[in-house]
Amino acid sequence: MLDLARALEQTASIINPCVKCHNLTSEAVCDICQNPDRDRLSICVVRDVSDLWALERTRAYRGLYHILGGVLSAIDGIGPDQLDLAGLKARIDEYGCTEVILALGATVDGQATSHYITEMLKDRGVSVSRLAQGVPVGGELDYMDDGTLITALRARGKMAGSS
Repeated sequence: MLDLARALEQTASIINPCVKCHNLTSEAVCDICQNPDRDRLSICVVRDVSDLWALERTRAYRGLYHILGGVLSAIDGIGPDQLDLAGLKARIDEYGCTEVILALGATVDGQATSHYITEMLKDRGVSVSRLAQGVPVGGELDYMDDGTLITALRARGKMAGSS
């Protein structure tokens, strides 16, 4: 146990947040932000590091990320000043981003944060989108709650090849 505790302490002493996106790294800038093959015109906004790695695990997104460090929450006393919104705006300007993807939870707080960011960016000439919500892959309709079904119906899309 002591060896494990020492290893954890040593790791904690060299890991810090990336100065650009706030991902965890042992250097000033993380591997994702340093990677020249990443699409710098797209930034995916997430709540925390675990959300970044959940998306990164899919290998479906090749742009940059921005970790807010939370979501707006009146109950928890988290307002816009507690989130890294200024850093998001600075990165959009720095890279000339054309798309911001909001990958925040489908909760009241996540929706409020998405709305706030959308309003904040509306005069910046950047396209703002959010992750699709609704029926999960492999989900059965009779097990879905009403809110999920309503969201899925409203966010429905056309099938490829249909007119």
